[in-house]
Amino acid sequence: MPATAPLVEAAGRRKNIVLILADDLGYECLGANGGMSYQTPRLDAMAGSGVRFTQAYAQPLCTPTRMQLMTGRYNFRNWKAFGVMDPRERTFGHLFRDAGYSTAIAGKWQFWSYNPPDYKPELRGTGQAPEQSGFDEWCLWHARHTEDKGSRYAKPTIMANGKLLKGIEDRYGEDVYCDYLCDFITRHQQKPFFAYYPMALTHDPFNPTPHSKEWKTGNRLEAHPRFFRDMVEYADYTVGRVLDHLDKLKLRDDTLVLFYGDNGTHWTIDSRFRDAQGERVIRGGKRDTTNAGMRVPLIAWGGGAARGKVSHDLIDSTDFLPTLGGLTGTPLRSMGRTG
Repeated sequence: MPATAPLVEAAGRRKNIVLILADDLGYECLGANGGMSYQTPRLDAMAGSGVRFTQAYAQPLCTPTRMQLMTGRYNFRNWKAFGVMDPRERTFGHLFRDAGYSTAIAGKWQFWSYNPPDYKPELRGTGQAPEQSGFDEWCLWHARHTEDKGSRYAKPTIMANGKLLKGIEDRYGEDVYCDYLCDFITRHQQKPFFAYYPMALTHDPFNPTPHSKEWKTGNRLEAHPRFFRDMVEYADYTVGRVLDHLDKLKLRDDTLVLFYGDNGTHWTIDSRFRDAQGERVIRGGKRDTTNAGMRVPLIAWGGGAARGKVSHDLIDSTDFLPTLGGLTGTPLRSMGRTG
């Protein structure tokens, strides 16, 4: 990542890292970037008091981006199949754990094949399981293969440290992931920690959130593009919860928070946007190698990050692991595959 210098102003104790990855949230969705369709006050304030990047890019689909982000390697070097990570692959979970950090992941996994018996059966039951990925603790949707992977939102199907969570039928998935990471941060605040939060929001299906009126009065699993606005705004609210928790624990100066997107917005979504070229409507470009499909938001906040800076450096998902390795003083020669 070329912008390492403005991210950290001075050396000191090793910084905690919180990496938040939004799902299917394009650059045009944030007010700070010029978005006009959604209210994103917490992300806008985060950008205003941190570093906002204008030229951050990702792959046009979520799983390829997540593979590159976690391993620091381009897909052509480690791609096996969609939703399958080689179990020998080392991730930034291993990097931080080996550096003495406490590590946790909560949110979306999708690196262990869930192929049904009649579709590429040779891939069924292959991939990298969460417990192999370098994280001490995990709380994830889509952690194992199953014919019905369940909901990531209302009535969620979530595994934590190998056990299916019970009694969460009335919970919203994003709240479960966020609560888990906040609890992890509380328990490990006395030593360096790395918390990776691959959000479920704002990926389809477009369902009501707890802030939607339909949450109390209607079908919580109703799917309609009109709920995308609620989902963007709930993602903003959830990021704010993480930032507030760090402030409550007085960890802002000791914790670098990065907010990034894994690809562009879904192709069925139109969003109003304004920049120096004027006001226009941007159709979501997920799945296409276009600006709308690959340009994503990126913000760095806290942990010595410069305040109120706008960076135009070109960044993609492979830049994160070496940059974070540099911040922890961890040699990268240990990365790659094991075995």
